[in-house]
Amino acid sequence: MFAYLTARIRSIGYAFKGIITLIHTQPNAQLHAVATAGVLIGGYFLKISEGEWLAVILCIGLVWTAEALNTALEFIADEVDPNHRPGIGRAKDVAAAGVLIAAVISIAVAAIILWNHFFS
Repeated sequence: MFAYLTARIRSIGYAFKGIITLIHTQPNAQLHAVATAGVLIGGYFLKISEGEWLAVILCIGLVWTAEALNTALEFIADEVDPNHRPGIGRAKDVAAAGVLIAAVISIAVAAIILWNHFFS
C-alpha cells in the first residue's frame, strides 16, 4: 500500500513538473495563464452565477488541456525528427487547431456570460 501511495504522489509530482514546463516553455501557455487570471478575477467581481462558473471552469480546463496535449505532441515530434517533415508539420498544425478551437469556444462562452452581465 505504501509503494502504491508513493507512486501516486510521484506521478502527481511529474504532472506539476509538466505544468511548470508548459508555462516556462510556451508563450501561448503564458498568455493562457494571464487570460485565466483575468477571467477568474472578472468572474469574481461580476458575481457570476454558479452555472456560469461551471462553464468558465470547463472552458479554462478545455483550453489548458488542449495546450498541454499540443505541447506534448510538439515535443515528441521534435524529438523524433527536428527537421521539417510535411507529415509532422500537419500533425502539429492539427494539434494547434485543437487549441484554437478550444480558445474560440471559450471566448464565445465568455462573451455570452459577459453580455448577460453588462446588458441585462
